Amino acid sequence: YRHFMEKEIHDQPGACQHTLSAYLDPVTGRARAPGGLDFSLVDRIQIVACGTAHYAGLISRYLFESLARIPVDIDVASEFRYRAPPVRKGTLCIAISQSGETADTLAALRWCRDQGLGTAAVVNVHTSTMAREADILLPTHAGPEIGVASTKAFTSQVAALTALAVAAAAARGRIDAAEEARLTRLLLEAPRLISGALALEDQIRALAPELAKARDVLYFGRGVMSALALEGALKLKEISYIHAEGYPAGELKHGPIALIDEATPVIVLAPSDALFEKTVSNTAEVMARGGPVIFITDEEGARRAPAGVRLIVTPGCDDIVAPLVYAVPIQMLAYYVAVQKGADVDQPRNLAKSVTVE
Repeated sequence: YRHFMEKEIHDQPGACQHTLSAYLDPVTGRARAPGGLDFSLVDRIQIVACGTAHYAGLISRYLFESLARIPVDIDVASEFRYRAPPVRKGTLCIAISQSGETADTLAALRWCRDQGLGTAAVVNVHTSTMAREADILLPTHAGPEIGVASTKAFTSQVAALTALAVAAAAARGRIDAAEEARLTRLLLEAPRLISGALALEDQIRALAPELAKARDVLYFGRGVMSALALEGALKLKEISYIHAEGYPAGELKHGPIALIDEATPVIVLAPSDALFEKTVSNTAEVMARGGPVIFITDEEGARRAPAGVRLIVTPGCDDIVAPLVYAVPIQMLAYYVAVQKGADVDQPRNLAKSVTVE
């Protein structure tokens, strides 16, 4: 591998498998919450995180709310405690951090603890300050991540939080044992599906020279894909230095469509789910204004995609694992654009792996 980031993108099937093994029992088909965490006693979840970890939390909000029917609030950790939000007993604070030393997230975790809330930490470094100070450790098992731009740590966070959402749904009686077993089987398929997405590498590399010429790039998605659009935009701007923004596709008409022209590529995340037709409609609006579109979808979506888009066709998958599968092409796009531009992929300017000061 030319860079640590490239290796870490390819490490993701193993990282997700190791992480999921801490939460899922393939024999019984059960999902478990480590540390004696009892979701039947949780009335609300407060997530605090920064950067990529914040976007992993945004993805998990959809899952905790739709599967377990637990209301979820999520805040950027650097802002959270300064607005002194009203909190109540029965709320679980979940802090998410690769290093477990992120200064703002640690401060937010401590603030929640001081308010009498239960605390849990989703961290990759199990001896970190956050892991020690939280009531419950929710580990990820990504292994050391050297590249500053998070890849396998991000997908491991999403994998752990998705498994926890299934465990919460079962603990609260929102799904029966058969549905829990079905969702567990789907999640255990994620490493194979991620490997399938890695096979798109040559196709994605071929898109990089054109994308590298852009000054601005927009990412759109609906539902959980709108959170992944934010992550895709962050990856591109932090390692290639191209200005990029992620939006829910339904927000197009509320401002971002004014930016679209022939020189502004648009990356559309469009699995063939219940929102696919709406995403296609938004894509047509972009194309009517001359915007070049890279349309990331599955085989079913490819058959129904608008004419004239550049297709990236991922392995077909259930909605619950789609964020893990679709993370791969957006990471690869950012990586190969950065390589095309000659950027320092593993150590982008002005950035550090762990932000330990406010």
